[in-house]
Amino acid sequence: MPTPITRRTLLVSGATVGASALLGVPAASADAGEHGDVLVTPIAEVLDGGEQVTSLVLSARALGRVERSSLTASTFVVHVTATNPLSGEVAYEQDRRVTGAGWTRRGAITLGLEHGWGVDGGGTLQYMGAHGRNVVLDLDYVITQVEPLRGRGGSGAVVLDSFRQGRLSDPEVDAFTHHTSASGLNYRLFSPARGRGRDGAALVVWLHGGGEGGLLTDGYDYYDNEAQLRANRGALGFATPEAQDVFGGAYVLAPQATSAWMLDGDGFAPLVLEAIEEVTAAHRIDVSRIHVVGCSNGGFMSLKMVAEHPTTFASSVPICCGIGARDGSGGYFISDDELAAMATPTWLVASADDTTLDPEDNTVYAHERIDGSIMSLYDGVTWDGNTFPGHWSWIYVARNDPRHDGASIWEWMATTRR
Repeated sequence: MPTPITRRTLLVSGATVGASALLGVPAASADAGEHGDVLVTPIAEVLDGGEQVTSLVLSARALGRVERSSLTASTFVVHVTATNPLSGEVAYEQDRRVTGAGWTRRGAITLGLEHGWGVDGGGTLQYMGAHGRNVVLDLDYVITQVEPLRGRGGSGAVVLDSFRQGRLSDPEVDAFTHHTSASGLNYRLFSPARGRGRDGAALVVWLHGGGEGGLLTDGYDYYDNEAQLRANRGALGFATPEAQDVFGGAYVLAPQATSAWMLDGDGFAPLVLEAIEEVTAAHRIDVSRIHVVGCSNGGFMSLKMVAEHPTTFASSVPICCGIGARDGSGGYFISDDELAAMATPTWLVASADDTTLDPEDNTVYAHERIDGSIMSLYDGVTWDGNTFPGHWSWIYVARNDPRHDGASIWEWMATTRR
């Protein structure tokens, strides 16, 4: 039976074996043993294509006597093995290209790693197509010193021979605290640092796509409260300083379905509402400024929440949404009558080349039936010189790109009240 997993912690394990021998340096000069192992901290960032490890930080007391100019991008080589914790299969194994090396203010070494759209070996998640879920990988980094570090004042070479595992650090993801509702629904919450307004702060509810829910079938017990933040920038975008300035401070709530919202919209709607009510009861939130945003499965769920709770939300932003077959068959469905009854200000976003949820049958259809709704229909999904799958139109909302009547989508949301 698979091991139950509730919260993922990515680890760096691995050690340099025989680094002193590789460098031709006497073993006695390997100071890591004298001063403790080297702590290796992987630093990750959620890019438009998902989370990647973008650098490593090496911390050790032995580094205090290193001549800093002796560090170069070729001092260390980096190898990674990524294993799926559910299947036990190796998702990838390879060397990672070190693009730069430097020093932090606290005297640790930072190794920049090649990353970006189309770069292999950096991702922290694997999509299990048979189950339609993203799983956070177990990462095993092996660091090997292949060039000497000079000691200060001619004190001889410093060789790092022993490394110990450290926790993955992603400052944007880590800014969201972990919670579970009274009914057992996982959620993450970002709290604003300032500017909460006379009546309290706004609340943005982010509803993830189908790949970011839990996997509690087929013998698996995987419900991590992680993937809804690590798979894309949907929730994180609203926690950026830029978005916080636009909203004047906003809480960001990111619930995680136990499966996929589309599988049981009727069952999930009260659970999402319960999480919202728990957050509004515990924090100073302006209930006239609660906004619901969702992509794909979450786009359906954002419409479902408005249909079920028509007076709760100040605005709704369904992205590449699904509304179900018009005969009401299937596991999800937003009826024509429900669409026509929606009075919540709505801004729909999609790309015309979306092959996952046809924009004409879903986004355009909904737009034509929701009175006064706004629609941003892009030709494709291109950002920062990269072209992404057409379904990934959530990138535009996470980057505050859609505009209407001179206002960006964040500005429109921030000035909309119930």
